[in-house]
Formats: sequence, C-alpha cells, structure tokens
Amino acid sequence: MLKVNHLFKSYKTGNTVYEVLKDVSFEVKEGEFVAVMGPSGSGKTTLLNCISCFIPKDEGEILLKDRDISRLSEKQLARVRNERLGFVFQDFMLLDGLTVFENVCIPKVIKEAPYEEMEKKAQSLLALFGIDAISDKYPAEISGGQKQRTAVARALMNDPFLILADEPTGNLDSKSSEAVIGAFVSASKTLKATTFMVTHDTFSASYCDRVLVMKDGKVFQELRRTGERREFLGQLLEVLAAMNGGEEK
Repeated sequence: MLKVNHLFKSYKTGNTVYEVLKDVSFEVKEGEFVAVMGPSGSGKTTLLNCISCFIPKDEGEILLKDRDISRLSEKQLARVRNERLGFVFQDFMLLDGLTVFENVCIPKVIKEAPYEEMEKKAQSLLALFGIDAISDKYPAEISGGQKQRTAVARALMNDPFLILADEPTGNLDSKSSEAVIGAFVSASKTLKATTFMVTHDTFSASYCDRVLVMKDGKVFQELRRTGERREFLGQLLEVLAAMNGGEEK
C-alpha cells in the first residue's frame, strides 16, 4: 500500500545543513496498523510530513499503491489528499460551527458526492465508532475522545488508501486514548483500513501490528506484534529504554 524508498530530508540554516531523514526505507501493507516511535528530533514528524507531501523530500520515493505521489503537481496532490489519504491530527481540526455529522461529511462535500451516499457512509462510521448518539452536537459540546473519534470517522469517509495519524492520543486522557485507538483497530478489522501513526504513547503503539522505532533520522529497529498486546508493550518499553540508554540491539 505504502512504500518509502531511500528517503532523505535535510534543512539548511545559514551554512549549516541538518540531516533529518537519512536513507529511510520501509513498507506498510494493506490493512496494517503501523506506528512510528522515537525521541524528539528522531525524524518521525518530518517523515509523516514528507509522506503527505506537505514538505518536499530531498531524495527517494514515496509510493502509494505504486504511484510516486511526491512527483505530483499541487492540484493532483490536493485530490490525492482528499480521496486517497485520510488525516488525523493531535488537535482534532474539527470545524466548530459544524455538527459532528457535518464534520464527518466534509471529505464527501469537497468531492461533491450525492447527499444520500454521504449520509449513509457517515451514519455507518458514526455507529462503528460509538458516536452516533452525538451526531447533532457541536465540537464544544463533546469530549476530547469523542472529537478524535469524529476525526477518525472523517478521515475514513472517502475510503482512503492510507490514514496518516499525527499523535492522535497526545491531548487525551488514558480512557479517551484507549477509545480512539480502539477506533483505529476497528477500522483495520472492519474496513481493512491502513493506518500509519506517529506517537510518543507506548500504550497506543502496543495495539499496532508493527512499530518502527526511529533514532537520529534512521529506522533504529522494527518490532512486530506476534502475541498478546501486553507482551508487545513490554518489548516496546524494553527497546525504548535501551535506546535512551545508548545501547543498541
């Protein structure tokens, strides 16, 4: 579904060049829920921004279903972002003047889809994520967890190839975080959605199929969940502790 091949990205300040991504390569298969973790400055947010083409890469390929989206025009990218990519941000990015239902419908409004199709899709997603009872409420009237589940539903409205999630539980308490991660898991199992998530939250990452751990602009280690979630959580904590201690495995 997503292939990143030999990705490089650097920034220049004066005469100093800072290398942020250094030959990063990986693949995310259809239906996978993959997280990226790592300390601040490891390059994970830059990686997400390069994949979405919000910032240009220096070298490499970003293939979405074998199409290098980094070579598209801005007009082509706008269409890809609305129809082929779904976005979930830490700060929800809901429109305060619209209801939950209306916020979820935005991608299909942009696509100018028929209302009947839009309504049916939105209602099914609201029910899947347990927020159908608040469909007529406004963002100011609902909790952070409900806002983020609304954002996840919105991201899925056009059946995107890939959801890009940037710290989706960063502003939430533990109970709300669990509900939001549950929404991603449900999307993967029920809708075969493919999700690529940047997170600092080890608990959230433990629900993923795989975790890429980044350090100094490179993929330091890749972990795959093969057993129970709690066991995977322990593995993640062990690797992150070793990395922070300067030990490499």
